[in-house]
Amino acid sequence: MSELPEVVAVQEESQRLGLAASAAELHGGLCGWLAAGGEDVPEWPARVLSDDSLPAPAPGGALDRLRQVSASQLGDRDFAFELLLAEEGAPLAVRADALFEWCRAFLGGFGLAAGARPQLSEEGEEALQDLARLAQASSGDFDSADEDESALAEIEEFVRVAALLLHGDCVLGPRYRQRLN
Repeated sequence: MSELPEVVAVQEESQRLGLAASAAELHGGLCGWLAAGGEDVPEWPARVLSDDSLPAPAPGGALDRLRQVSASQLGDRDFAFELLLAEEGAPLAVRADALFEWCRAFLGGFGLAAGARPQLSEEGEEALQDLARLAQASSGDFDSADEDESALAEIEEFVRVAALLLHGDCVLGPRYRQRLN
């Protein structure tokens, strides 16, 4: 189970459950939560969206698969982690806005799970600050389609690596240190 569910499937289940979040926001929040060491639990939307009244996703449904695949990808040593942003073929502005939504939600989930002062490496601190800057951006910051297509791909790759780095600082590093002791 290494493929993320389709954006449309995540959107549909999100709407059925009454979650007021896009697929990108849900995935970003979930990944931030997991990267900071938040529990991998079936009722993750209630934790990540900080609303205990939210229902748990159906076992095997799109949101449950989103959790399982995201947790697996974050811990994968082959760096197979992917971002769930917008439907393939969506306009550049839609994809860019989805990426910036993902970043905002990642920061929210990360903050909820990590608390006020997570122990981060210097690179982790930098990555978190860069994600915060990206969270303030919008698709209006793009001008030329060709250059922007390339820039968006670079930003996506940076965000992907930043999430893995933060997961390494908060989850994998402490796990490794525990095994050494």
